[in-house]
Amino acid sequence: MKERNYDELLNIKTEGYQKGFNKSFHYHRYEPTPYQALEKLFAEYELKSSDHIVDFGCGKGRLNFFIHYLFHASVTGVEMNENLYQEALANQTSYLGKMKEYKGKIQFQCCLAEKYNITAFDNRFYFFNPFTIPIFWKIMNKILASVEKYKREVDVILYYPSEDYIYYLENHTLFELIKEVQLPGLYENNPNERFLIYRLAY
Repeated sequence: MKERNYDELLNIKTEGYQKGFNKSFHYHRYEPTPYQALEKLFAEYELKSSDHIVDFGCGKGRLNFFIHYLFHASVTGVEMNENLYQEALANQTSYLGKMKEYKGKIQFQCCLAEKYNITAFDNRFYFFNPFTIPIFWKIMNKILASVEKYKREVDVILYYPSEDYIYYLENHTLFELIKEVQLPGLYENNPNERFLIYRLAY
C-alpha cells in the first residue's frame, strides 16, 4: 500500500518533511518512517496490545497511529517542535474519529526527548536517528534507571541506526541485539536501511 493510501486509511496527514532546522544541532529534522519500512518491520517483529511504545521525535505521529491500528497497543509520541506536535494532535482527532472502537491509548507530549518521564509501563522505545549521541545517552540512562526500579523486559528499536547508537548499546549497556530487519531493494545500496532491535531482559 502506498504512503498516501495509508494516510487515507488512518484518516491522518503525515507526508512531507520538516522545513528549516532545529535551534540545536543535537536534534535532527523530522522525517517520517516510510510505511513500506513499517510493513516490513512489523511482519517480522510483533507487538502486543499490552505493550507501551514511546516514539522519540514522533513528528506528526505516523508510527503511533500505525502501531495502534495494527496492535491496539498504547503509544506515546514525544516531539519537541510545537508545530509538528500540533499536527500530531490534529491527526489524533481525525484518527480517533474514525477508529472509535479501537482500544489502547494514544498520547503526545511536547517536550525535549530527555525531559520525557519514563513510566513503569513503557517497554518499547523507537528511535529514527532523531538526535545526537549525548541526547541518546541521557534517554538510555533514564530507561535503565526506570528498569532498575520497575523490573521488566525492554526493547529499543532503531531505524536507520547510527554507528554511535550501536556502539553505545553494545559496549556500554546490557542490551543485546535480538533481530535485524533489512529493507529489500534498499539495504543493498545503503546498509543503514534496516531496523535493529535490542532487548534488555530482567
